[in-house]
Amino acid sequence: MKDIFFFDSMLTPKIITLVYWFLLFVACVVGLMFGGVGGVTFGKFILGIAIIIGGAVTARIWCELLIVLFKIDENIKKIADK
Repeated sequence: MKDIFFFDSMLTPKIITLVYWFLLFVACVVGLMFGGVGGVTFGKFILGIAIIIGGAVTARIWCELLIVLFKIDENIKKIADK
């Protein structure tokens, strides 16, 4: 707890993991909604699959970019401590 209160360790990278799983869930729900509303046709099915895959990939890339920023910060701190 001391590390968090005195900013010795970052809390945000832990939160980013939860945000990723939430975004993945949202992508799946939205893809299923668009893919199956009003009867399933082949076009709607493909649209639903595309939303699920595109949303999952986009969420993963966005979260990885945020994690990279924090990894850079950690490595710069290690270099500064030497």
